[in-house]
Amino acid sequence: MPLFIAGKIIPTDNEGYLANLNDWNEEVAHALAKSGNIQLSDQHWEIILLMRRFYMKYKISPAMRVLSKTIKIELGQDKGQSIYLMKLFPGSPAKLASKIAGLPRPTNCI
Repeated sequence: MPLFIAGKIIPTDNEGYLANLNDWNEEVAHALAKSGNIQLSDQHWEIILLMRRFYMKYKISPAMRVLSKTIKIELGQDKGQSIYLMKLFPGSPAKLASKIAGLPRPTNCI
C-alpha cells in the first residue's frame, strides 16, 4: 500500500518497505513510523541514522546481531542491547527500524 505525503504517492512493497530508497526523507520516516504506532524520538533517530550510514557503506540492511554490534561500537553498550532496541522498535527491531529508515528488509530477519 503506497504512502500519500504532501500530495505525492510514495510506492511501497507488500510489506510496507519503500519501493525506491530515494523517496526517503524525514516526513516519510514519520509516516512509516506512524504506520507501526511509533512516535519518533531522538533515540529512534539515532538508530535510524546509524542504519542509513551502515547501508550507505555496506549496501545491506543490518540484521539484528550485526545491528546490535554496530550500535554497541558507535553508540555504547547500553544502546546495543536487544531490550533497548525492542523498546524503541517492538517486535523485530532490525526489520522495523530498516523500514522506517527507508531501507530494504534485512535478508536474515524472519
